[in-house]
Amino acid sequence: MQELVARDFVQEQPPPLADGEIHLWFFAQWPTPAHDVAQSLPLRALLAGYLESGPERLRIERNMHGKPGLRDAAGLEFNLSHSGGALLVGVSRGQALGTDLETPRRLRPVLDLARRYFDPAEAALLAGLPADRREAAFMRLWSCKEAVLKALGHGIAFGLHRLVFELDASGRVLGLQKLDGEPTPALWHVVQLRPAPAYSGAVAWRGPARRIHAYAASPPMP
Repeated sequence: MQELVARDFVQEQPPPLADGEIHLWFFAQWPTPAHDVAQSLPLRALLAGYLESGPERLRIERNMHGKPGLRDAAGLEFNLSHSGGALLVGVSRGQALGTDLETPRRLRPVLDLARRYFDPAEAALLAGLPADRREAAFMRLWSCKEAVLKALGHGIAFGLHRLVFELDASGRVLGLQKLDGEPTPALWHVVQLRPAPAYSGAVAWRGPARRIHAYAASPPMP
């Protein structure tokens, strides 16, 4: 599975967003609380730049599962994830996508969580890992699952056990193996992310392969 690390997130002006591309933006510091991100002026300004429009003209709405999206935006799609004061935003044209960003906040009972929410085979593999590698492997897997669910427009209430990833013996995520209701899981692309040392994440979409441009953005003004 492809992975983008911190050095892949460049600090430069992005080119225009082509139809076959995804732009990822990592903000190491984001000024607004998590519940305000989707309607915040900095996010609206970022999206408005792709539409060559004024931020005040954007209409951002949420679906029944809480996923934000643009209305009447000429096919521009986005998704976001806020964690630990940082923000990850994915932008594409005509391609639904999902993003997830995670950072360690506290020690988690990862085996209990895996046995409760994941497929039994995934939980068993995590249980077999050395204790010092188990939480990182759990978080990578969690991010991949959540990114796929967000691309679908669902929340985790859909059931994390209903999508299963292939893992190797070291706990590395190899690819989507099964998704309930999806006859061809191979059509899914999931890219793992490590935009900064303390963060892990993923971006996911269903469809043709796309080139990803990743950017480390300057903190926006509050």
